[in-house]
Amino acid sequence: MATTADIRNGLVINYNNDLFQITEFQHVKPGKGAAFVRTKLKSLTTGRVIDNTFNSGVTIYPVRVERRKFQYLYKDEAGFNFMDQETFDQINLDEKLVDGADLMKEGQEVEIVINADTETPLSCELPPFVELEVTYAEPGIKGDTANSPKKRVEVESGAKIMVPLFIDSGQKIRVDTRTRDYVERVK
Repeated sequence: MATTADIRNGLVINYNNDLFQITEFQHVKPGKGAAFVRTKLKSLTTGRVIDNTFNSGVTIYPVRVERRKFQYLYKDEAGFNFMDQETFDQINLDEKLVDGADLMKEGQEVEIVINADTETPLSCELPPFVELEVTYAEPGIKGDTANSPKKRVEVESGAKIMVPLFIDSGQKIRVDTRTRDYVERVK
């Protein structure tokens, strides 16, 4: 058991008979009335994000989780297959447990959050940045720069990303997996 003072980003709690991960929180102390904590909770079973307000000092029930390094192997009709980097055990995850699955390429290292009590995988997290090769890019049209000069390209994993006009096919780019934004060209 813990209180709202122990809330931090990434904490997994048992709330309303479901497991939620805290993605954002803000402690608010208004001039009048009691303090409270505003949170954004992401359900680890359905993927839904809800806003919730906890009164200050309320008891919360954290769940013990472990983050383990896995390597993405392949995708089949059952879902995504991963291999544990330490024990070489293979596990299969459903598509809804993997965020940003279209940014993963085979052989990539990811972190899987596992419930330490039941040994069940809860979610899969990609690294903050991935390097992908552009497989298809339309040519940038000169003079088409009135607003934001961006174009849509397709990368080797199949995802479509908005990039500046100077990016061409065959170049490697770095993509932020949290926002799906182009970061920079990789040399």
